[in-house]
Amino acid sequence: MFLEQFPVEGRANGWIEVICGSMFSGKTEELIRRIRRAEFANQPILLFKPQIDNRYSDNHVVSHKGSSFEAVIVANSQDILVAWKGQKVVAIDEAQFFDEQIISICNELANKGVRVIVAGLDMDYQGKAFGPMPQLMAVAEYVTKVHAICVSCGNLAHYSQRTVQQTEQVLVGAVEKYRPLCRTCYQQK
Repeated sequence: MFLEQFPVEGRANGWIEVICGSMFSGKTEELIRRIRRAEFANQPILLFKPQIDNRYSDNHVVSHKGSSFEAVIVANSQDILVAWKGQKVVAIDEAQFFDEQIISICNELANKGVRVIVAGLDMDYQGKAFGPMPQLMAVAEYVTKVHAICVSCGNLAHYSQRTVQQTEQVLVGAVEKYRPLCRTCYQQK
């Protein structure tokens, strides 16, 4: 369970929070939960999603469970700085799809006093580190790893098994292309 800890009141410090895990682990659901709490506290929020992720909506971040929040669609990480107008909370979904510049952009925002909340897959379907996620986890003050449930045996799952024959690293999809597996079941695939 993630325990939110904030810097001493009145300080201008920002920070980076990373929510990571496999497909169907609740990353986006947790991201939306955190920004809804900030919204309730009247904190200015800006949520981004990569242009490539058009699974459920063109202009909202939507969890597999159906929770949604309006988002700014960006083609690359530099567009985040262009769209940012001083909001105190910046959230980024599907960070694994962004270029490596996302790391310096998150650092720049945090250095300006922004709470940066990032969600993304930590591993691709081959069990390898995915895009900028390892570096984001390294520079983050807070990292939360969430787990799915293995559809094969019921244990905690942190692998995303691809169920289609395509082999490119980036293949946007949901239950029609992926299923969560634990370590043992993933190794037996």
